[in-house]
Amino acid sequence: MGKKRSGGGLTGSQQAAKFLGVSVLSGVVLAGMAIPAAGALGLAAKGTVEGFDEIPANLKTPPLSQRTTILDAQGDVIAMVYSRDRQVVPLTAISPYMQKAIVAIEDSRFYEHGAIDLKGILRAVNRNAQEGGAAQGASTLTQQYVKNVFVEEAGDDETKVRAAQEKSLGRKIRELKYAIQVEEELGKKKILENYLNITFFGQQAFGVESAAQRYFSKPAKDLTLEESAMLAGVVQSPTRYDPVNDTTEATKRRNLVLQRMADIKDISQAEADAAKAKPVVLKVTKPKNGCITAVKGAGFFCDYVKNSFLTDPVFGKTREERAKVWNQGGLTVRTTLDPQAQDAANESIKDHVYQEDSIATAVTVVQPGTGRVLAMGQSKPYGFGKNETVINYSVDKRMGGSNFGFQVGSTFKPFIAAAALERGMPATKVYGAPNKMDYPSPISRCDGTSYINPPSRRETAENETEDEIGPYAMKTAMEKSINTYFVEMIGEIGLCPVSEMTQKLGVVPADGSKLPEGPSIALGSAELSPLTMANAYATFANRGVYCTPIAIESITDAHGKALAVPKSKCDRAMATETADTINTLLRGVVDSGTGERAGLTERDSAGKTGTTDSRHNAWFVGYTPNISGAVWVGSGGTKKITMENIRIGGQYYPKVFGGGLPGPIWKDAITGALSGRESPTFTTVSIPEPVVPSGGSRGNKPPTSTSKPGKPGGDNKPGGRPGGATTVGATGGTTGGDTDTPFPGFTIGPGGIIGGREEQ
Repeated sequence: MGKKRSGGGLTGSQQAAKFLGVSVLSGVVLAGMAIPAAGALGLAAKGTVEGFDEIPANLKTPPLSQRTTILDAQGDVIAMVYSRDRQVVPLTAISPYMQKAIVAIEDSRFYEHGAIDLKGILRAVNRNAQEGGAAQGASTLTQQYVKNVFVEEAGDDETKVRAAQEKSLGRKIRELKYAIQVEEELGKKKILENYLNITFFGQQAFGVESAAQRYFSKPAKDLTLEESAMLAGVVQSPTRYDPVNDTTEATKRRNLVLQRMADIKDISQAEADAAKAKPVVLKVTKPKNGCITAVKGAGFFCDYVKNSFLTDPVFGKTREERAKVWNQGGLTVRTTLDPQAQDAANESIKDHVYQEDSIATAVTVVQPGTGRVLAMGQSKPYGFGKNETVINYSVDKRMGGSNFGFQVGSTFKPFIAAAALERGMPATKVYGAPNKMDYPSPISRCDGTSYINPPSRRETAENETEDEIGPYAMKTAMEKSINTYFVEMIGEIGLCPVSEMTQKLGVVPADGSKLPEGPSIALGSAELSPLTMANAYATFANRGVYCTPIAIESITDAHGKALAVPKSKCDRAMATETADTINTLLRGVVDSGTGERAGLTERDSAGKTGTTDSRHNAWFVGYTPNISGAVWVGSGGTKKITMENIRIGGQYYPKVFGGGLPGPIWKDAITGALSGRESPTFTTVSIPEPVVPSGGSRGNKPPTSTSKPGKPGGDNKPGGRPGGATTVGATGGTTGGDTDTPFPGFTIGPGGIIGGREEQ
């Protein structure tokens, strides 16, 4: 009978010895059959002491998680992302020195024994019995591989990882059985290859290829003898033998590996001694994981690509399934990012808004007709440091954006005009557009109810400057961004046509809610993202056909197999003539209206400015026939900043307007993006300037440069230019076209609406 401890029962080493003796005597270890007398060791219980026969016969080997590489449209690397930095390589791509070194130090009898090394077990049991503990293990390389498979399968689940690494007899038995299977199915060379690809080498490097790149900045096939010995030595304890943090310990361990290689005749003693005499020389490549390492300022685009993958059912039915595929990695993701457009956006941002400024800007560029996202950048870089953020101001909340998006101001007005034109309203429509007015009431909604302006507290709309008094025709009202004109337009057509139009254009609030049906949307009260706005305006450029945005062109897996990717879906949102009319109206905005400073000189362009209440947000959304971009400027954090008497990008602004700062940012970004590229033209329509009545509510009041504090509306008006420069005429001074002769065929209806009709 074995010697008992004072507390009763056999010691751990004695139990292991008894188990081994019984197993060997019955021939089960060699044969891989059931272990008799298992009950004597308490192996009948579930979990860690599972019966040998009850263990599944087949080890399910999960594919190894690897790094995913994200490329731009030209095939250049943007970033690498991974849950485990690993590159799987064949044995032929691993230095013979490395193969010999890992076998020498981890399992020198690897090619002599089967799945289990009986001599090694007996030696370990004897040593542990003598030392009264577990100083020496006896796992073969095959058993270590099996253990690593369990750890890999556990992923980031800490409970499963602990279970895979627990020091228990039950786990050892499972490893033994699976090791037998692996030896029979794979053979020695494949086991060695798999082991070198799965094991952890410290410094976030999994597998020998990533380890070689991390420590020596070279592929595994080029590792020298001493480099191979150092990496092989790290495996036992990646923290203790980390050469980056403790060269002394790493050198001792490396030399031990070299001596072991000499002892088993893998190398000569002279070779070992020469290698030992060399110092550890590293050429460390720092870990580059995640979108924070993206080049070309494309961190936010990288994040958008990741979220596009995680939210699209093309890649899996549930988010959990999609996350598993993404974390598994090994993907090569070719994206739509255009390097020229991205560089141009970054340069424009840096020229106009500084990282340390109290406000921020975001620029998003898409391609009309394809939905391809070409560029995405912002003044606060992607990161966790000071004046950095991981909130992507360009996209909706579910894609990593801000909680609510940003009010868009007058950039919403073209959607209202498009809805009215679709219902047959002429582009020469004239409204009285007083300087200030109550919201019309009632206004019908899609659900059959109506907006009612409360009699007790009338809700009002007013124009940006005091001299903006109608009547106005549509072209002039769009150029000057006349608020009350578009409020009256909504009063006539109702809210439902506007809602239907915005749905066709993909205009959804950034928080995922439904666009509110109220007349305040005429002033841009909706909170949207720059990507939403850029893509909606791309529909105008594409002559009325809306295409959903996409960021991924193609994906191949670790084996080079192409995966299905989401395609842009294009549908007609409005008649071609409606889009051409909007293009004509918005070309006027950049030719002589509030967006004049954004107009391109050598190619057709169109766009719209926008500024919100208290100047918390300023926008310019513009496009050419072949590119569309949105620029937002404002306070990205919870604290709202009024952009008055403010210094941005080293320039003083008395008041920030959409045409005064976002406009020039857009102009520089789009000019650079299109440099050297074709210059198509818009198909425009003729919009005659109607003759509007003089006098009336407007009288013949001369233009002034007085701007009402904190009011949204027209942009690039007095005070909107840096340094306080003021302009008249195109910036809101005169409306033009006033005459004593009324416009033929138009009558002044109730409420001062010219050509309007009384609603019953």
